[in-house]
Amino acid sequence: MAAYNTNRAAGDAVPRWRGAAALSSSTAGRQTNGFKKSQKASDHTTLNHILEEEIKAFLINEDQLHQFDDLTKVNPVTTTTVLKCLQARYLASVFYTNAGCTLVAINPFQSVSNLYSPGIMKEYHTASRPQELKPHIFTVAEQAFRNVQSHIEPVNQSLIVSGESGAGKTWTSRCLMNYFATVAASSTSVKCQENVERIEKRVLDSNPVMEAFGNACTLRNHNSSRFGKYIQLQLNRSQQLEGASVQTYLLEKTRVAYQAPSERNFHIFYQVVKGSTEEQRLEWDIPEAAEFFWLPNAEKTLEEDQFEETKDAMLHLGIDSGTQDQVFRILVGLLHLGNVRFSSPTDESHPCDLKEKAKSSLKTTANLLKVSEEDFLEQLRVRTIKAGRRQQIFKKPCSKIECGTRRDCVAKVIYAKLFDWLVKVINGSICSDSFRWINFIGLLDVYGFESFPQNNLEQLCINYANEKLQQHFVAHYLEAQQEEYATEGLEWSFISYQDNQCCLDLIERNPTSIFSLLNEESRLNRLSDANQFKTRLQAALASNHCMSWDVFSKVPNFIVAHYAGKVSYRIEGMMEKNKDPVPSELVQLLQESHDALLKELFPVEEKEHNDTKAQNKAVTVVSKFKGSLESLMRILNSTTPHYIRCIKPNMDCKPLLFRSEEILSQLEACGIVETINISAAGFPIRVTFQQFLERYGLKRIYRQFHLQTAASINGCSPAKRKKGSSSTDGSTEALQSTVQDILTNVLAGRSVVSSFYNPTENKSYSSLVHCGKTKVFMTHSMLELLESARSQTLSEKALCIQCSWRRYRRRKLARLRRAATIIQAAIRSWLTRQWIKKLHHAATVMQKAWKSWKIKMEALAAEELDDTTDFKEMELVPGSPICSPLFQSLHDSPNKLSQGTQFQDLKLYSWPLGLVLSSFCITGMTPSVSGTLKAFTRLAALKVRWRSNHKVERNQSDQGIASIRAIPQVQVKFHCRRSPLLFADIYPEHQKCTIIGLNQILLE
Repeated sequence: MAAYNTNRAAGDAVPRWRGAAALSSSTAGRQTNGFKKSQKASDHTTLNHILEEEIKAFLINEDQLHQFDDLTKVNPVTTTTVLKCLQARYLASVFYTNAGCTLVAINPFQSVSNLYSPGIMKEYHTASRPQELKPHIFTVAEQAFRNVQSHIEPVNQSLIVSGESGAGKTWTSRCLMNYFATVAASSTSVKCQENVERIEKRVLDSNPVMEAFGNACTLRNHNSSRFGKYIQLQLNRSQQLEGASVQTYLLEKTRVAYQAPSERNFHIFYQVVKGSTEEQRLEWDIPEAAEFFWLPNAEKTLEEDQFEETKDAMLHLGIDSGTQDQVFRILVGLLHLGNVRFSSPTDESHPCDLKEKAKSSLKTTANLLKVSEEDFLEQLRVRTIKAGRRQQIFKKPCSKIECGTRRDCVAKVIYAKLFDWLVKVINGSICSDSFRWINFIGLLDVYGFESFPQNNLEQLCINYANEKLQQHFVAHYLEAQQEEYATEGLEWSFISYQDNQCCLDLIERNPTSIFSLLNEESRLNRLSDANQFKTRLQAALASNHCMSWDVFSKVPNFIVAHYAGKVSYRIEGMMEKNKDPVPSELVQLLQESHDALLKELFPVEEKEHNDTKAQNKAVTVVSKFKGSLESLMRILNSTTPHYIRCIKPNMDCKPLLFRSEEILSQLEACGIVETINISAAGFPIRVTFQQFLERYGLKRIYRQFHLQTAASINGCSPAKRKKGSSSTDGSTEALQSTVQDILTNVLAGRSVVSSFYNPTENKSYSSLVHCGKTKVFMTHSMLELLESARSQTLSEKALCIQCSWRRYRRRKLARLRRAATIIQAAIRSWLTRQWIKKLHHAATVMQKAWKSWKIKMEALAAEELDDTTDFKEMELVPGSPICSPLFQSLHDSPNKLSQGTQFQDLKLYSWPLGLVLSSFCITGMTPSVSGTLKAFTRLAALKVRWRSNHKVERNQSDQGIASIRAIPQVQVKFHCRRSPLLFADIYPEHQKCTIIGLNQILLE
């Protein structure tokens, strides 16, 4: 945004925005105190850039620029945003964009399929609202056609197509004519349909003929129109095409005798030379290797060199073959005339001599034009002067330069007359009687604003015409702006813009202007003096600020400040071009020609043959051009105008190449920049209520919060409302009221009047902002105020958020610490209890295992008793194994042992043998004690399954008491390396032992 200034607003908001940016870390905020000045300046620039980008994002999304169909809808309306929008659309292959009441057409320089097809024409013609479709030249054409159908005053329409050479004006005009001829040719009657098709064919055939005779190849365009034309398409009461008429303006006839380097003459000359038959070549003296000075770059072949197409079109327009031959013969005669060259005479009193090669060219020219060769040569070399009251005739030989000038004058006047005759024939062929048509649609194809290194009278007239059209355009655009403002209920008188009336007064105003002084100088019968004319301009027009001079230039010139820029015009040669002198003797020679067409072009006017006053009142070029332009402006002012601005994206004519600088200069030349400036002079920023509240609604919420009025907004708090909610009921009146409150709050305390336009109170308004019915109209200054207020509110909110966040973080940290302390204490207590329980359980397991093992060992020791009778003696001893109920049941039922029963819970109590075995690990035992009970007891203690086929031999003595020492019956292996605790997990005993202490037994 080059024209958008946000430095002040951004600078005011920098300290606050820094605090908002440091929301996530207070440490980073403390470190900023050690920054250097350069770092602070860098932060300041970065924040300004961030703020500017944020405002850009609010005003317009650059990713969606190609979707903007109207350049005046971009925010803000500046040349930068307009160029970005055009570039985005051009790269997206969208070549038409609206600019208010104007259509901008960018030349793609390539064929675009289905862009002008009959299907597209039908789509735009049958659409109920064509303006809702994509921008197109057919949209403009259809709007003009429907305006004629609706009979809304003014009924007549005008489409003004402008642009520089190569921008596509000719193609656009051709497509528009094709569209109107198509949509206005519908009829139910067969006879009427044939008539309309015939007229349509003639109207379309006028294009190639006019282009062949009026277009040329230039540096900027291969098919550049070197004249302006206004075509009227005549419609009857049923809006059917009845005919057409063509009006031309300022043909560049100097191109016949002079072509700039790398440029060509009019297309028709190349078509005749390349397309003529062998018979015509012999008749017209055009050999294969013919060279003509006025036919440069003939080797270049262009698409426009279609001689047969031109002849067919002329034939359809009513120009028969014989007349065509006469036209082509005259054109070839002009080419031969260009080869007539003179050499300076040895004596100034004698006429100039012809060069040797020029003699044959002069003869051929005289034959083709059917004039006397001797008379023709004399009129070219000798000037006739009439002086005195008696109009005595004197003859003076011309210099070499004067001879060349007279030769060029003959060629230019013949071609100009021939072009006018051709236009007259075309009008006679396609124009309808005045009683047959009632309305028309006009197509104006004019040259664009021109500024070259050397500018002369032609450029002055062209730029003058563009100044007039620009004034008409600005007036029409301001009218459209006024309608929009009136629709929104806004005032209009405050809009100011740069009017170009001062420049127009400088050029055309009577009695003192450039044109008036130029005409006065041209009518004087004296040699032109450029320095003298410059002195007159300085004396008469020095007070006009649009006029200036280049004091460092050696060539006399003057500078005019046009709406599109300053242009320097050379004074030398301007008076001669304005006189457009056609020596009477040369005209008389052409009138005496035996060619019928030349006689028609130069009729004899007997009344003015010797009328001196008529000669003195000869119409100058600027007078004639001014008169025709005023006539054109009267037509345009009586019609509804539609503007199409053609833009050339690059000077190399390459497709999809967008050069901003070149396009900007064209936008200035065609008035689009002026349109943008007019829009910017009013309220360039236009935002809907909804968009306005989405960005600046926080200012309203902030105010309501401090006024304690935001407790209930439609039943909910502001924080719970959706983004974009702007009023209690969403109505336009509520939105407008809310917007007005925000604007009042922002403007409060300012030097600017805080009241602005209110539809209910039509009293006063502010020059900064207007609140319409659906939009807010703002200036850049108002946008800065809003952004400053918004940044201040955001800074305050950021500070509030920081305080709340820090308070919340400290409280949360305290809660976390308390919770962590409680959790740590609980976990430590639980872990301690679990550890104690684990130790207690381990000790219990070890105790039980040890006690179980000890009991088992004691049971094994008890089995070593000699006989069961020994047990009977101990039945009365408490705690003895015999006292066990299980033992007694086994003793009572010994037969159950043979059934292989497995006993799981045999409990043996401690006996003295356990004392012996407690310190050893018994790994193997071989029973040799006879008796079923002892074997069973042992196996039960060792958990060995009983086998029924096991044989036990009784070898115990029947007498006396058996002693373990006396009769050791078991082989015992002791392994002291292993501890009995390793077997503690084998069938651990879960029940507590009831025996406390040891039973001491005396062993015999």
